[in-house]
Amino acid sequence: MNLWRSVLLLIIGSVSLVSISHDRPVNGSGKHLTPATHDTPESVLNEKQGIARRPSNHSVDQTVDRLKTILQSKGVALFAVIDHSGEAEKVGMKMPPTKLLIFGSPKAGTPLMLAAPTIAIDLPLKILVSEDNQGKVWLSYNTAEYLKDRHGLPENLMQNIAVVSSLADQAGQ
Repeated sequence: MNLWRSVLLLIIGSVSLVSISHDRPVNGSGKHLTPATHDTPESVLNEKQGIARRPSNHSVDQTVDRLKTILQSKGVALFAVIDHSGEAEKVGMKMPPTKLLIFGSPKAGTPLMLAAPTIAIDLPLKILVSEDNQGKVWLSYNTAEYLKDRHGLPENLMQNIAVVSSLADQAGQ
């Protein structure tokens, strides 16, 4: 079981490190996108790509603590916190503070997996809390609409994953 967990965390960490290895995401045309906020066209573009990116008014650690508190108050299980920047430091590399929270609820996730088994690739839900090169902290996550389209989820189950947006907004306030 520990080997399986280690492999899973290695895969998640590798994918996340690749996706954040540049301070700005790259779209399909190879052009860099600027950091998105609620009101910018870049936010709309990122969300069309399936990633919502919201600013935080707090440090990475404060945002992570806020998110942990919110999850606990709602009875949502926090399965793991992966400290990408801490792991990078252990191998002599430096990157801005970056942490991935993996969380969910079997009560909400199981109906999704029964309706569309491939959603298990994207569950449990995740929020990436990261600091860019200018010191701004961001919360990033897969949009519910992206997950719906990607896995063909029925509309009546969308509330089971749409909560990720309000969690990110609350943690960043």
